[in-house]
Amino acid sequence: MTAVHEVLAARRDVRRFRPDEVPSEVVGQVLMAGHRAPSVGHSQPWRFVVVRDQRTRDQAAFMADRERLRQAEMLTEERRSRLLDLQLEGIREAPVGVVVACDRRVPAEGVLGRASFADADMWSCACAIENMWLAARAVGLGLGWVTLFQPEELAGLLGLPHGVETLGWLCIGWPDERPPSPGLERHGWSERAPLEDVVVEERWPCTDEPAAPVSHLAGPGPASVVAGRDEGDHRLTVPGSLGLLDLVVNRVLALRPDPPTTGTLVVAAGDHPVTRHGVSAFSPSVTGDVLAATRAGVSLGAVTAREVGLAVESVHAVATRHTGDMVADDALDPADIELLFRSGEELGRRIGADGLVCLGEVGIGNTTVAAALACALLGIDVDEAVGLGAAADSAMVRRKRDVVAAALKRARSTYGKRLGEPEVALAAVGGPEIAFLAGLTVAAAAARAPVVLDGLVTSLAALVAVRIEPAAQSALVAGQRSRELAHGRVLAELGLEPLLQLRLRAGEGVGACLAAQMVLTAVRSRQSTASVEELWAETDLS
Repeated sequence: MTAVHEVLAARRDVRRFRPDEVPSEVVGQVLMAGHRAPSVGHSQPWRFVVVRDQRTRDQAAFMADRERLRQAEMLTEERRSRLLDLQLEGIREAPVGVVVACDRRVPAEGVLGRASFADADMWSCACAIENMWLAARAVGLGLGWVTLFQPEELAGLLGLPHGVETLGWLCIGWPDERPPSPGLERHGWSERAPLEDVVVEERWPCTDEPAAPVSHLAGPGPASVVAGRDEGDHRLTVPGSLGLLDLVVNRVLALRPDPPTTGTLVVAAGDHPVTRHGVSAFSPSVTGDVLAATRAGVSLGAVTAREVGLAVESVHAVATRHTGDMVADDALDPADIELLFRSGEELGRRIGADGLVCLGEVGIGNTTVAAALACALLGIDVDEAVGLGAAADSAMVRRKRDVVAAALKRARSTYGKRLGEPEVALAAVGGPEIAFLAGLTVAAAAARAPVVLDGLVTSLAALVAVRIEPAAQSALVAGQRSRELAHGRVLAELGLEPLLQLRLRAGEGVGACLAAQMVLTAVRSRQSTASVEELWAETDLS
């Protein structure tokens, strides 16, 4: 009995894993323990989806990143900050993922014991998870239960049929931590309630009942990921000492063990016929002026890049077949989108090997385009997406709203639900620079280059890239959150926290460059900080 209770007390939700493979026979032992769980009416409703594929884990981790930010936004400010400091999953680190699903396709009345308790099949699957947890612990494995998902998204990722519901993702691997107490308790999130607070004798009392649970509502591969984190763990500094920057440095090192010391700012310019509707305070010719200044090295973006030590590439993204004003006609031809995307990929492959890549843009009228594209991709209302833009007044903002609403009405009548698809949205209401930067993002991520985003336009390009190639999300760094209304929603959809919030309006990659300077400094600082091993080597331990 003592041994049983010791095992129960020692069960932990593990978040940090080593990348070493788990033998199939050991995974089989854990699955068999789950299969031996009790089930209502001996229905055995559990189904175990074992995931080792890197691409699937990348996409699941992206979903969890995004959901973590969604849930954080529902908390009080203090709780939100504390949640964002916590590591809540190890999907990219753990070599094995197991999604436990409940096959509920048999009517409850057809299973002994479910006619009165219809959810007893889900309880049975929870028992299977507990069995797996204890069996994993017995052989030295760590297991972490991750529920940071929209259930329908995770089901869609794995192709679960209608009526088969997921209970979340189990991370399984060799643990890189031995928590003496539950993680959330150890980090001061909560503490275990005394047993007497949760036990009721005979029946629920009319008075002095137990308090309601506290609510805080206020409205690359495992080896690389672990190696990047290890590099920081071995330094003589408090874990998480640089906060969000530490997480970004971990991400950079996961991409490249020999981290970049410099990089390139890419400024993509695009022309937008929507300007004929009076949505901008500037003439369309200003796009060419800023592009010329960038090529001469005297634009604000180019000057900022030079101060940070970045090279500058400028591109005029031109659609040659068709450009419409979004309101009367589609913005781009699909063939143009393909050419622009491939052109971006070509540049991304070329500069991706040289260091990090900062995205910048210029294009009069592109905040109107970006607002429409955000609505199309995220399904949000016009009022949630249309912001001031540069130097706009109230009348201009009203015109922008009207233009975006008209463009979306036309596009939805033409494409229906397909408007949420990235290529369709780009054709209907997109811009040439966005298509170009999306291709560049995919190729730079494939080259394992960290991609630092700037404002709303570049973040939408990244969202298009991720919708096309989900693994690209692992290379993204949110440089800033701009003043554009939809930018926060897009970053949340990408599962990214911005490094800076300076209310910038500049565009041209200025925010990305400023953030890149922070990232490069943080990488150098970590690598220059003494390691524990170096300290031991220099200390007389006798």
